[in-house]
Amino acid sequence: MKLADIRRPENIVSCKPRLMNDKNMHYCPGCSHGVVHKIISEVIEDLGMEDIAIGIAPVGCAVFAYNYIDIDWIEAAHGRAPAVATAAKRLNPDKMVFTYQGDGDMAAIGTSETLHAANRGENIAMIFINNGIYGMTGGQMAPTTLEGMKTSTTPYGRRVDLNGHPLNITALMAQLPGTCYVTRQSVHTPAAVRKAKSAIAKAFKNSMEGRGTSLVEIVSTCSSGWKMSPDASNKWMEQNMFPAYPPGDIKDVTLNEEK
Repeated sequence: MKLADIRRPENIVSCKPRLMNDKNMHYCPGCSHGVVHKIISEVIEDLGMEDIAIGIAPVGCAVFAYNYIDIDWIEAAHGRAPAVATAAKRLNPDKMVFTYQGDGDMAAIGTSETLHAANRGENIAMIFINNGIYGMTGGQMAPTTLEGMKTSTTPYGRRVDLNGHPLNITALMAQLPGTCYVTRQSVHTPAAVRKAKSAIAKAFKNSMEGRGTSLVEIVSTCSSGWKMSPDASNKWMEQNMFPAYPPGDIKDVTLNEEK
């Protein structure tokens, strides 16, 4: 088949979203961030939200999203993305506002902002990348680090008696009356990517329909922090992360409305 034929619209299976620019991504091999960036871009394009989308990126690996997705972005201080998103949405109710946060941001320094924004039912979407470790700053223990999991600050594994229990913030968020949609997904297989994309699309629609706060957790890998190859990281995630953070919808008020 000639190159011209390959590029014919009917022969294209997948292509780079228009909203993703040509900058080379800096993420480590096997990192989930790049895949999530792609599906966020696709969802915004599919829903025709290019001109109304505002992303809020805080500190951590998540902060670099503005480098790769060509929409309006606001950089927030560490943990303050939900507070900034609250202001952006209230001042611009016709905009689709979402946060893009890691576990250190959402489940540690930003726990207060996250829970209170969700409890108020702010009409925003939150994308939560959970790899159970502080990937940017040296592989330290995060609130979501599993019991027994080794990190640079828990070299013999996380101990509940010393370090406390892993924080399942997504389950906590589902209990709040202000949340309308809480789900946990992953992007380690093509099927998982399709489910994650559908979940993000629903969260973004909820924001525009005034349903309240949506949270999409993406259980992810950190090959560098975990000291594993990308393939081994995916297998480790399935065997260890999924039992603690099982993928699937936790709360969806739209299902009750449709009955």
